[in-house]
Amino acid sequence: MDGELNNKNPLSVSLQHPSMSDDNDEHALQTFRALVESSDRKFAKVRDAPTYGHRVSQGHLFQKVFKAYTRLWKFQQDNRAKLVRSGLNRWEIGEIASRIGQLYFSQYMRTSECRFLIEAYVFYEAILSRRYFQDSEASSPKDLGVRSKELRFYARFLLVSLILNRVDTVKHLMDQFVALIDDCRSNFRETNFKEWKQVVQEIARFTKVDKGFSVRPMRYCATIDTHRASLPYVARFHAKRVLKFHDALLTSYHRNEVKFAELTLDTYRMIQCLEWEPDVSFLQRHAVIKPNENGELMDHSGASGIIDFNLAADMTDPTMPPNPRKATLYRPTITHFMAVMATICEELLPDSVVLVYLSASGKAGLANVSQMENSGSGVSSKYSRRKVFSQASHEQNSGISESLSNGKSVLSCDDNYLWFGPKGKGGSNNLYPGDLIPFTRKPLFLIVDSDNSHAFKVLHGAERGEMAALFLSPLRPLFKNPSDVNLHNGSQFTFFLTSPLSAFCQMIGLSPNEADTVVYSEAENILTNAFTEWEIILCSTTSMHLVWAQMISDPFLRRLILRFIFCRSVVSFLCPPEESEQYLPLCLPNLPNSVAPKSEAVRSAVMQLAGHFDVADSFYFTDA
Repeated sequence: MDGELNNKNPLSVSLQHPSMSDDNDEHALQTFRALVESSDRKFAKVRDAPTYGHRVSQGHLFQKVFKAYTRLWKFQQDNRAKLVRSGLNRWEIGEIASRIGQLYFSQYMRTSECRFLIEAYVFYEAILSRRYFQDSEASSPKDLGVRSKELRFYARFLLVSLILNRVDTVKHLMDQFVALIDDCRSNFRETNFKEWKQVVQEIARFTKVDKGFSVRPMRYCATIDTHRASLPYVARFHAKRVLKFHDALLTSYHRNEVKFAELTLDTYRMIQCLEWEPDVSFLQRHAVIKPNENGELMDHSGASGIIDFNLAADMTDPTMPPNPRKATLYRPTITHFMAVMATICEELLPDSVVLVYLSASGKAGLANVSQMENSGSGVSSKYSRRKVFSQASHEQNSGISESLSNGKSVLSCDDNYLWFGPKGKGGSNNLYPGDLIPFTRKPLFLIVDSDNSHAFKVLHGAERGEMAALFLSPLRPLFKNPSDVNLHNGSQFTFFLTSPLSAFCQMIGLSPNEADTVVYSEAENILTNAFTEWEIILCSTTSMHLVWAQMISDPFLRRLILRFIFCRSVVSFLCPPEESEQYLPLCLPNLPNSVAPKSEAVRSAVMQLAGHFDVADSFYFTDA
């Protein structure tokens, strides 16, 4: 990356070249500073640029920034000896590399292309391995500014590693991050490092939630998620109109939700679910070995210190389709959400569909419903479980305004919204179903995960041009043993859509571990076979609504539909029949009856999976 593969101290170069002109060295340093200043100005223009809209103009801006940093990086490589003699610090090189990592990561957030994420990871890894932010000499004074840059570097590297699912790297970084914070506290006692301790707590909480549930990648893996037996049926299926999936808007807003930086657990799972698993081996097969400035061999495999905006395009696996572009909003205001939604719909390509994922509470000031405390304890008899579910439902409904109509519970009109606010009450923080109606002029796939999701049923039939596809979560989460559940582990419905087997295990009170590798591998096969059969049914039926027919060809949307079918069936058999209205998810328009919860093809798969884990007695199969 910079000719330091032998880990020599670059400060020693000044002793090896005493004949070099001081004027040349000073001129090189001045040129370097000017390039840094120019690059920083261009960096500032794109750092806070929105992650949505203006595809062409933003791409042009990023090309300019990458070109500036390419020139800067090449200059410091070619003139390293002169710059070091003139007083260049190692942390300054690290800061440049860190900026480049930021650029690649921000470009990933704008385009959802994993090649940029991998580039960011490689730059951050190089900074860590070459210890750019460490003191060059033991006697050099410690600098709070440099330590602050190092802390920010660790936080950014942790986020990139987390999204790439580099579990070992995350653990290693956390250990070093904690050690660095402790060192800073001891050396800068007058400075408060409380916010950095909070960052540590966030990442520790985030990684703890998924511990034990990493059965398989959440990203779309071609070898796992492509069902060969059903491929001919999918290939032959043709609707009157086929929609392409290019854009998604993901947001969640809950009090006390698990998050790291501005990435919440629910949106993290959705991001992973809507991406292809990157083929790292493809990068390794395209290694290029070149000599560096010292004549030593330097590995430029995949991503490296050669910085070029178009370099990553050369590393793209041509066999992999592009990821859908995702705009991820962290705790947006209603007006900001509406502005982003409008921009995405305005720029939506012809014959394309936009997926909108909303996760929020339906009442002001309430936490995520899946994080609410369930009363009662796990018991084996179905009579006792009915009592537990009814008691929990009564307690959770106690804070919601309801009225009775024909013996059924109906939410009042004033409660038909999602709450996007920190505290207090106010209509400006409410997202109403009617707010989304103007956007139904474009094809829309809406996923609402909330304790008030059913309020959005009114969208069906009220569209203004295109009939929307709706997935509406259950009003309450459901667990075999409610008292055993971690109350802060994200939404159960979202978990089913992004990691169905893990969600099933969590629901019945199991946790995957290494000793159960064979058991969970066999469970994956059961689920894979079921999804294959359901794909064939869906692609063979003549009764599928056009809304679903025009989306079923897309692998990401088809996988979401299959997982919804699985989630709905599992819940329908686990919950007491009289409580089904609270616990069942809804889809509008309806999917074919051949994949209904109690249909033979779906029912037999759930029964087989429950029998495999020896929990069939917890389900109401006999009541079907």
